[in-house]
Amino acid sequence: MTAKASESGRKVDGRRGGVRGAMTPTRVAVLVLVVLALIFIFENTGETEIRLLIPLVTMPLWAALLAVGIIGALFGAYFMRRRR
Repeated sequence: MTAKASESGRKVDGRRGGVRGAMTPTRVAVLVLVVLALIFIFENTGETEIRLLIPLVTMPLWAALLAVGIIGALFGAYFMRRRR
């Protein structure tokens, strides 16, 4: 069953459909932050040394930043899901 649309293009219940309805200010802000984070990560191409308890690991800085970003996203998703 589909919602009926008025002449203005909005659905009867006031919501918008399509791309404009999906692009809320929060989603746009998150998308901008993700793009900026990826630019920051891939601009840092130098080597870095990371101490993992005892061993010393040398790796590209972009890989270290990407790994930390992924770990942060996983922790954030876990705690947001747990809060519900």
